Amino acid sequence: MPELPEVEALAEFLREHAVGSVVGRIDVAALSALKTFDPPISALSGRDVTDAQRYGKFLALAVGGGDDRTWLVTHFSRGGWLRWTDNPSQQPPKPGKGPLALRVHLFTPDAQTPAFDLTEAGTTKRLAVWVVDNPELVPGIARLGPDAMSISEPEFAEVLTGSGSRLKTILVDQTKIAGIGNAYSDEILHAARLSPFATARSLNPDQVHDLFTAMRDVLADAIARSVGQDTARLKGEKRSGMQVHARTGQPCPVCGDTVREVSYADRSFQYCPTCQTGGKILADRRMSRLLK
Repeated sequence: MPELPEVEALAEFLREHAVGSVVGRIDVAALSALKTFDPPISALSGRDVTDAQRYGKFLALAVGGGDDRTWLVTHFSRGGWLRWTDNPSQQPPKPGKGPLALRVHLFTPDAQTPAFDLTEAGTTKRLAVWVVDNPELVPGIARLGPDAMSISEPEFAEVLTGSGSRLKTILVDQTKIAGIGNAYSDEILHAARLSPFATARSLNPDQVHDLFTAMRDVLADAIARSVGQDTARLKGEKRSGMQVHARTGQPCPVCGDTVREVSYADRSFQYCPTCQTGGKILADRRMSRLLK
């Protein structure tokens, strides 16, 4: 799933490549992805692209200006992505079970006709698109907590002390802190040397500070590596910077211990026992606890 750094990079890419263009034809290949009908998606056509912004893990593209702005908002879910092409096919895509959900054709000031596709891999289709007059009208955006890159340390501490949940749960809860998903929560907890199963209220002030610093440093580093990359390379850039996430069975780059995994439902997370749990192995079952 694209998380805060990748969505920030996609927003910057669209600001650089799409802003100033005029929206042409919009091809909807997966009608189920479109969650709104008023305004219709055709309301975007013929209008100038004026901005691109990130809201948590949502990507928002604006057309028009002032009080006349309309936004195309996308949540990529687990398998979604944005693909840019300089020479798109002019044939409307056939609706079906392929990865394409939506294609937006553009006309640039220098007479080019690129397009960007919203795609989704896999058979479970959860990518969602809204056309709204204000991004806050998207229910998921309205429920977002403070952004992980703008929350202050006192606000962060208040979020933690107000919850008895495990750290992993809090970090991925978008109503608590917006922008972090499964991958970067693994990396943040590893950098802070904290167990995913530690409860928020159990942290002392130094640990809260370390977790806040790790969150900002991990995300800032990922943003720095991601912004400026071509959209086709962003996924690879994300994987290249991981210390523990998706590295089960490999040596921890900090201490050399074997990276372990906990699987539950259709997800998993990774951690280093030496760095994070005092050498203890977390039980690999849904109601995991530290093995005694």
